[in-house]
Amino acid sequence: MKKTESKSKAGIRRRVPKWAMTNTETAPDDDAYYLRSIGRALDVLNCFDGQTPLSLKEISMRVGLPESSLFRVLRTLEKHEYLQQFRDGTYQLSPRLIFGWLVRAADKVRDTARPELERLVNAFNETASLAYLFDDRIHVLDCMETFHEIRMTNKIGRVLPPHCSALGKAITAFQERSQADRLLEVYGLTPRTEHTITDRQKLFAEFAHVRKSGVACDREESIRGGICFAAAMHAENKPVVAAISLSTPAIRMDSKRELEIQAALLEAAQSIARKL
Repeated sequence: MKKTESKSKAGIRRRVPKWAMTNTETAPDDDAYYLRSIGRALDVLNCFDGQTPLSLKEISMRVGLPESSLFRVLRTLEKHEYLQQFRDGTYQLSPRLIFGWLVRAADKVRDTARPELERLVNAFNETASLAYLFDDRIHVLDCMETFHEIRMTNKIGRVLPPHCSALGKAITAFQERSQADRLLEVYGLTPRTEHTITDRQKLFAEFAHVRKSGVACDREESIRGGICFAAAMHAENKPVVAAISLSTPAIRMDSKRELEIQAALLEAAQSIARKL
């Protein structure tokens, strides 16, 4: 019985791919199995960062394809809803892809910023946080809390108000006016405390001050008894999508400490931006 089974198993022939019969170390890179058309399309998609639209000329320079050939690739990707074209002729990832790109970019920012969060917490013994702009909402991306019994807390994933949180202001202040209006419209100008700014004109005046100083402030605007400062990250030729902050109860804040925190945040934000 055993001999019969072994013979039947031996008699089964399995088709082995040709590349498996060659050197396995070189097989995966064998050009015979590489589809250039798909490779070109993927190269085009990899040009985008999920934030900045690109023109035909810019994409051509990045992938090294002539514009005539590239246009056919772009048209195909657009037809299959992987790209979308705007009225000005630029291209951007479609909604079905853009969120994945944003998550990947956010993960990179979080990993890069983590040492700076640790440095801030060690230097001031207060809660440090990182926020990121996902489409039309600002989320807490990372947070490290102090061990003080009385302390400010944060929660990863929490949606931040763009009008009364330091992180929200720091990011919103550097958006184009249409995007800033959209962020405010999505969240609303709901008062959190008696100090919350709900007048749109005053709020945009504060945004102008944030752009000038580089630091956004929340002085008991989102929660009574809490003060927070934040600085946005300016990566070269990239839109502002992230900010870092330090939060502390008002009872532990004075003018000297305030200046020290603001200077440390600006330094941390610049350090992260350089690494990005």
